[in-house]
Amino acid sequence: MGLALLLTAGAGLSTTIGSLFGFIQKKPGDKFMSFVLGFSAGVMIMVSFVELLHTSIEHIGFISANSAFLSGLIIMFLIDYFIPHEYIGQHDFYQSQSKSRVLHAGLFLALGIGIHNFPEGIATFVSTLQETKLGISVAIAIALHNIPEGLAVSSTIYFATQNRGKAFLWSFLSGITEPLGAVIAAIVLAPFLSPIILNYVLAITAGIMVFISLDELIPLSKSFGQEHLPIVGLIVGMAVMTISLWILR
Repeated sequence: MGLALLLTAGAGLSTTIGSLFGFIQKKPGDKFMSFVLGFSAGVMIMVSFVELLHTSIEHIGFISANSAFLSGLIIMFLIDYFIPHEYIGQHDFYQSQSKSRVLHAGLFLALGIGIHNFPEGIATFVSTLQETKLGISVAIAIALHNIPEGLAVSSTIYFATQNRGKAFLWSFLSGITEPLGAVIAAIVLAPFLSPIILNYVLAITAGIMVFISLDELIPLSKSFGQEHLPIVGLIVGMAVMTISLWILR
């Protein structure tokens, strides 16, 4: 359980890596962002289908696992529908806006990302309890997609306030909800967790991660006007995660 909490904290607080990157390079290049977002999607899709859903099918059966998988898709759809958080695809929007309006948008952006990170924290925590290598894979995948989120929050807040401390703080707060989700899972869910429930949660986690990849990461990676880099990033991400999963076996 200690390792599960540690991995979740690392994945969630990777938003601060994006924040630090934002201080070094205020506006990352379109090619960089397009590739990184595609790469993150490839990592998450590979982990979801090859590890999470596959493991769940082995333990609770094809119909049960895929029903849970579809539930994960629906859960993230509802969260995204009621609390949308468009951020990277409009990366130049603040250039024509007042600083007060940008600050308002940045604070809501941090709140939206924080809410989205909460179920990801539960996913990393439960995956680690099921099997350490699963937890590591999920943590890596989530950390990679949290980096551009941290960058988005910090660059927006910094533009509005010109205060690096505030920019870093809000980026940090948007990621801290991930280990918070793990702590709540440890307190509330742990006493009731069984191998069957764990595998249902793994399949739900797979659905959550596939939704994030298809609905958010891939469209955003293509929004930077790069025709081929998104798919190149996706392929490289899948290849890197394949090698990582092979090493972890």
